[in-house]
Amino acid sequence: MNRSGAESDKRRAVEVTKDKNGIGQVVLRNPRGASARVSLHGGQVLSWRTEHDEELLFTSSKAIFKPPKAVRGGIPICFPQFGSRGLLEQHGFARNKIWVIDENPPPLHPNDSNGKAYIDLLLKPSEEDMKVWPHSFEFRLRVSLAEDGYLTMISRIRNINCKPFSFSFAYRTYISISDISEVRVEGLETFDYFDNLCDKERFTEQGDALTFESEVDRVYLSSSDVIAVLDHERKRTFTIRREGLPDVGVWNPWEKMSKSIADFGDEEYKRMLCVDGAAVEKPITLRPGEEWTGRLELSVVPST
Repeated sequence: MNRSGAESDKRRAVEVTKDKNGIGQVVLRNPRGASARVSLHGGQVLSWRTEHDEELLFTSSKAIFKPPKAVRGGIPICFPQFGSRGLLEQHGFARNKIWVIDENPPPLHPNDSNGKAYIDLLLKPSEEDMKVWPHSFEFRLRVSLAEDGYLTMISRIRNINCKPFSFSFAYRTYISISDISEVRVEGLETFDYFDNLCDKERFTEQGDALTFESEVDRVYLSSSDVIAVLDHERKRTFTIRREGLPDVGVWNPWEKMSKSIADFGDEEYKRMLCVDGAAVEKPITLRPGEEWTGRLELSVVPST
């Protein structure tokens, strides 16, 4: 196919719309009918659906779709701070800002474009952002949907300052599951983790696979590049691949905590699990002109 044909195919698969608050959204579709929806509010993926129109990401029924509040669900981007590990607001400000479509991004590898529906977004700090975090950056995000339904997010953060800066980062990924008590996570065995419920104390994962029977809020350190989330009841397995993101956040608020979260239903903890590709333990430091890339690839396959 010639380039213009490939480009027009890509355009057909990418639709720019607005939500009810007038905020831009981008819908990506692949030829088989799978889709992903990305909001310019936060550069946040709000929906990822299979070719059978089955939603794979969790969004709370009480989610607030109005800036500056981040949406509870989908894949919020935590930058330049993860959680409360610093002086900024929880999970940083990137997820609360309006991003723009990047019409002319620096090229990525052809494999990140070929046969994919994709959108490139850009965030630059406002004067207000510079007051709370005085560092000049360009944050470029590509979200792509492949023919096999794989969802990929590539973040490129460049220091355009005259001095170095450091940041932590995460793709906070709300996975939709059938029942939290029927789910297990593989790939975290034997790794150390910080337990945020025990004042960030460090432990080592002992079990064969991670299962859930109470609140969990952990960051697994320098863990394996591929994590699997097995949902027995729905007979499907999510696979999470990461590059440039050594750590993995795992969060489920369970019953008591759920009741204290305003934009989260009391019983919704049963149907969600956050498994985050992250760089938390060792913050990323960029010298002037340097760029960091962090990549997340999500796929889902039937399992027995």
